[in-house]
Amino acid sequence: MGSQGGFGQSKEFLDLIKSIGEARSKAEEDRIVLREIEMLKARLASPNTSKYKLKEYLIRLLYVEMLGHDASFGYIHAVKMTHDENLLLKRTGYLTVTLFLNEDHDLIILIVNTIQKDLKSDNYLVVCAALNAVCRLINEETIPVVLPQVVELLGHHKEAVRRKAVMALHRFYQRAPGSVSHLISNFRKRLCDNDPGVMRATLCPLFDLIMTDVDSYKDLVVSFVNILKQLAERRLPKSYDYHQMQAPFIQIKLLKILSVLGSGDKKASEQMYAMVGDIIRKSDSTTNIGNAILYECICCVSSLHPNPKLLEAAADAISKFLKSDSHNLKYLGIDALSRLIKISPEIAEQHQLAVIDCLEDPDDTLKRKTFELLYKMTKSSNVEVIVDRMINYMISINDNHYKTEIASRCVELAEQFAPSNQWFIQAMNKVFEHAGDVVDAKNAHNLMKLIAEGFGEDDGASDSLLRSSAVESYLGIMGEPKLPSAFLQVICWVLGEYGTADGKYSASYISGKLCDVAEAHSTDDTVKAYAVTAIMKIHSFEIASGRKVDMLPECQSLIEEMLASNSTDLQQRGYELQEVTCLDAHALVNILPMDSTCEKIEIDKNLPFLDAYVQQALEKGAQPYIPENERIGISNISNFPTQEHQESSAHTLRFEPYEFPKPPPVIPPVHPSSTELVQVTEPAYISDIQQPATSVPSASNTESSEIKLRLDGIQKKWGRPTFSSTAPSTFITDTVKIQNEATQHDSVVSSSTKARDFSQDSRKQLPEISPEKQKLAESLFGGASKSDREQPHSQKVLKTQHHTGDKTSVNKSTTSSDATSVKSSEPPPDLLDLGEPSVTRSAPSVDPFKQLEGLLDLTQETTPINTGGVGTSESEAPYFMPLFADMSLTSQSDNDPNPVANMINKNGLAGSTVAYSTQQMNKGPNLKEALEKDAFVRQMGVTTSGQNPNLFKDLLG
Repeated sequence: MGSQGGFGQSKEFLDLIKSIGEARSKAEEDRIVLREIEMLKARLASPNTSKYKLKEYLIRLLYVEMLGHDASFGYIHAVKMTHDENLLLKRTGYLTVTLFLNEDHDLIILIVNTIQKDLKSDNYLVVCAALNAVCRLINEETIPVVLPQVVELLGHHKEAVRRKAVMALHRFYQRAPGSVSHLISNFRKRLCDNDPGVMRATLCPLFDLIMTDVDSYKDLVVSFVNILKQLAERRLPKSYDYHQMQAPFIQIKLLKILSVLGSGDKKASEQMYAMVGDIIRKSDSTTNIGNAILYECICCVSSLHPNPKLLEAAADAISKFLKSDSHNLKYLGIDALSRLIKISPEIAEQHQLAVIDCLEDPDDTLKRKTFELLYKMTKSSNVEVIVDRMINYMISINDNHYKTEIASRCVELAEQFAPSNQWFIQAMNKVFEHAGDVVDAKNAHNLMKLIAEGFGEDDGASDSLLRSSAVESYLGIMGEPKLPSAFLQVICWVLGEYGTADGKYSASYISGKLCDVAEAHSTDDTVKAYAVTAIMKIHSFEIASGRKVDMLPECQSLIEEMLASNSTDLQQRGYELQEVTCLDAHALVNILPMDSTCEKIEIDKNLPFLDAYVQQALEKGAQPYIPENERIGISNISNFPTQEHQESSAHTLRFEPYEFPKPPPVIPPVHPSSTELVQVTEPAYISDIQQPATSVPSASNTESSEIKLRLDGIQKKWGRPTFSSTAPSTFITDTVKIQNEATQHDSVVSSSTKARDFSQDSRKQLPEISPEKQKLAESLFGGASKSDREQPHSQKVLKTQHHTGDKTSVNKSTTSSDATSVKSSEPPPDLLDLGEPSVTRSAPSVDPFKQLEGLLDLTQETTPINTGGVGTSESEAPYFMPLFADMSLTSQSDNDPNPVANMINKNGLAGSTVAYSTQQMNKGPNLKEALEKDAFVRQMGVTTSGQNPNLFKDLLG
């Protein structure tokens, strides 16, 4: 591209690439790219841009995206180019689309139809371009759209199409295995394809399938071995050769598959022995690809059922790697040796000098890999040398992550293969001294536990010797200037438990040392706590043994400092130490017995010693204990207030949930005169649920129904968000018009609420072997193993049972005129209480919004209703209706054009009328009207003089 117009691109494009490459800073590069973006925006928007210029602009957009800038303004042009009939432009469009978009992009939907059409094209190049896009852009939702056409392409006459179809099916399996589970047999068929490229593409999905279910593909072992045999005999065309190796990558994939199929299966492994051995003999170790195949053969041998001849051939190949001057090949040799050492540990002894060379190599990666090998080959005869080498290497590195790993391995090896107590304590001291800050806390606890338990032998003398060695070593280390906190905690604990156990050191001496530790680390509360507790143990053990111990002045000052500490934990320990020094020997023997750390304490979870106390409390009226599994199920119910508390707080705001409602008691029907009866039909909210109203009928054609407050689409302001049958942003304005013949007829109550939206990663081998290296090799590989590596202790898995509470549902029954019961789910409790305190009810109060539901019916223009205090024989009135016992309405004929006026004329001043009107009435300030509203609110059982006097303004006007 150095010449003008190279590869058919314009000079302008070549200048762009040149200027980006010559940019001396990121800022200069950004300026060039931003200038290019502005130019591309203008040219892409121009209608006169030719298609071939557009192709170049899209390629330039790729550079913009690769340099980290946004080029989303040109995505749509790439999508459009995929529709072009020209092959070059179409392939450019598919190229840019697959690089610009991902499978979840919104523009993917625009190219699905194009992909479907191109998959049916007669030009196999177009089909290949579409299959490339399928592999990159088709997501789980659109797989069924193109899956039949991709399966059909598996039989295409062009091998390139068949190969890409197999790759597409493999991609489908990776994204949604269930979508192609019925097409697995197609992979088996394509394994026998005449074209090696199709067969090679089939190996990848088969490898994934074999990793998932090995047993289902055991029958393919013979087929894989035959394919590998053909490759070894060079039967493929020379076009598949790479550095004079016949299809090396196919060989590597086949060896991986055979290692999985032959793992733990002697019969399958026997079918592979001859072929794998032949590959090892024919491999060329002079090239990197030949070494790669050789390494894969060693890995395969380590997975198959052991075969002596193959293990010997693998050991010879490892020797070639370890004797190489290349660090990469040495690394391969160490890794391969660590695999074979699990099967045949004696193989490592053949290469002991090479391993030591790698251990002393300056290459840090090679050295770490060698330590992993030594960790796997550790035994009781070489543990001292290996652990000592690992500790020295741990001290020399600054990588805290790897230092933690090395320290953990040193602790593990020392615990399993420690030859003596003294060596074990010294090794642990080195680990915690140099890596105490990065060692896991459980390793410190394991060390303390090991010192307390000993080595599990019945001979107590060896355990006492271990503890005495630990005390001596820790007393010598305490003078070091910088010790990790975890190590200091171990030191304090050991000195407190066993500092005076052998009688070699006095209690005053140990106490003084502990006080020095607490004073030197005054900012570490944990170390101070351990030191104070250790002093308390020492004094307790001395007093319990009948020996008198004097409190040192420094100990007394430490106690005073603890008592004045801001830490409650340190205060508690200070008070305990102060009280322990005042107790007698008998009490201290029971409180702090000597060497009782590992004693098992049996705990009875039923706590039988509390039975008498519990029985006495129950007799006095205490509530019985409810188990946790039962308590979870009724936790919500237990929070509900009692009936007495509910009635006492009826006139105040309620912030606690309501109890579950119960059906109101049936009131005996009273039969008034026919002129005072109003026909009661099915409740409005039931009819709204069954059949939503689409229009508002006139008053003359509408039957009267019970007055219910319509709450459709309204979310409550208090409590949890509730389901809304309409849009959450619906505005509903309900107007309640209260007319009273004794007063003016302009009293209007309106409510208007708005619902809220709740959104969300070189040293060459010396020709002569030095005596030191020979001695190190003898230490690592010469001795025989005295004991196998101990198995780690089994971990107890605690299973926790999660109990879910029982959900209860309460059905409400609503009695209609034909005595039909309608059950509905209970809505979430509301925090408003509109109940009447003077009315005594046997059932808990229910949601007042549900009681008021249907009070306003948008389907009627004017609906008079009987609000008498007694229910009719046809239906049962809500329980708050007795509030309107003094009100009476008169039913009017459906043909009456003005039922409200007739009711006024008929009743005169004897009662009040409740009506619904769709017309808004204008009203001004009226003192008399305000007094009437206040009286009506008080009659409803609501006091507006609380913390928020305007709380009910939206509801009652």
